[in-house]
Amino acid sequence: MLIDSHSHIHGSANPAGDQNDFDHFGSSTTKDLINRAVDNNVTKIVTIGTSYEDSMRARDFTLKFNSDKCQIFWTYGVHPNELEKPREIPDFSEHKPIAIGEVGLDYHYGPEFYVTDTGPFAGKNLTFDEIRTEQIKLLEEMLDLATKNNLPVSFHIREAFDDFFGVINNFGAVRGVIHSFTDNKKNLKRVLDAGFYVGVNGIATYSTLPLPPLDRILTETDAPYLAPVPHRREINEPSYIKNIAEWIAEQHQVSLDEVERQIEENFKTLFL
Repeated sequence: MLIDSHSHIHGSANPAGDQNDFDHFGSSTTKDLINRAVDNNVTKIVTIGTSYEDSMRARDFTLKFNSDKCQIFWTYGVHPNELEKPREIPDFSEHKPIAIGEVGLDYHYGPEFYVTDTGPFAGKNLTFDEIRTEQIKLLEEMLDLATKNNLPVSFHIREAFDDFFGVINNFGAVRGVIHSFTDNKKNLKRVLDAGFYVGVNGIATYSTLPLPPLDRILTETDAPYLAPVPHRREINEPSYIKNIAEWIAEQHQVSLDEVERQIEENFKTLFL
């Protein structure tokens, strides 16, 4: 059994929930995507929220498409590049997310990225220090939410590991996964020493990124982005988890069955 622990496939469904209206997925319908995943032995998919509104779409998507053949889970989160989005907190009592995420810190973009016509930063010329302060504040809010609800966290950390660990060290025991890790061996060791899992996706199949030990890996697609070899530059989808798992098996010199078994154990330990 294969697992896609980080995707955005809820963007594939229109309000009716059947025909795709999300350009990234081309002509495929939502049912096509899920059926291809099932055909490739994918039995669990996590669809990740990036704002309040997006997270609610993810929640509604799981209510419609979750099945015995393929369990679909959702997360609630506000992505660090979505600072201007509302930060309403939904009622988790009826349909609880599997995690808080994706949340974190991303220092890749310049201040002009955050200037919008609406929201709290409308018309403002933010400095990097102001962006950094706002992202840290948002991350702290999301960590508080995770702690209060006893939920793991799906982290998006890009060019910001020093600040990330500075924030984490101010909280109690935080469990989670560093989604789409694309940093160096030093920061991988810091992540592993802190007890976090590491998301391995299509980027790993065409790069020289350091590879985590098998017992700390979670497979993910980030669909519709970051398709693995041999589908690089194509629209990504959960069925391609098989390509990523096969690559991991080759790198660790173990069988695909062993990768599947360990990834399922890792997923259950963190999320279930």
